[in-house]
Amino acid sequence: MAQQLESTPALLEYVARSSLREDDIARRLRAQTAGLPAAQALQVTPEQGQFLALLVALSGAARVLDIGTFTGYSALSMARALPAHGRLVTCDISEKWPGIGAPFWREAQVAGRIEVRIGDARETLAKLRAEEGPAAFDFAFIDADKAGYPAYYEAALDLLRPGGLIVLDNTLFFGRVVDPAAQDADTVAVRELNAALLDDDRIDLSMLPVADGITLARKKSGESRPSGQERR
Repeated sequence: MAQQLESTPALLEYVARSSLREDDIARRLRAQTAGLPAAQALQVTPEQGQFLALLVALSGAARVLDIGTFTGYSALSMARALPAHGRLVTCDISEKWPGIGAPFWREAQVAGRIEVRIGDARETLAKLRAEEGPAAFDFAFIDADKAGYPAYYEAALDLLRPGGLIVLDNTLFFGRVVDPAAQDADTVAVRELNAALLDDDRIDLSMLPVADGITLARKKSGESRPSGQERR
């Protein structure tokens, strides 16, 4: 197997030209998002959106948890991959950003599959746990404030059925995870979660050096322990 290639602009353009199937609705939502503050840092790429849709379809997910809506490009991508009876719960701290995506969801005829919950994600996830119990979801995508990643991961894992998949975005965090001088709360949280995931035998794990880093964590069946805890 060949070694990891450097992702040059020419190679990235070739990948997009050879595999990207972004339609007009998704393209217009992405274009509208591009002019917003911090859009470059917060918006998933169209290749990531297509990858998420493929993972949802491959996993047979019917219930998806989307932690961090922003303008809803990832929600649009995943909702389109759901079966007609599928449901996607997406949460954000502000109504402003999901409101931008909502017309595009309606145009794509998937708005009926998407439920938006506004508020602190920790509280939203706790409410979902109280309302629906554990193992209520098949798939989770985490792309929110990085300092909250450890809490979001634990809550998502609890809400996920055995065999379900968690996808975490930005797990290389602009390359800052390997910079010893980067000690801000966001970088430290991502770095510590990456280390914890490696030792967490509740999951099967793969980190991919794609975009800003994507980590796949599949919840195993049966009882096991999170990292740092002793077996009884």
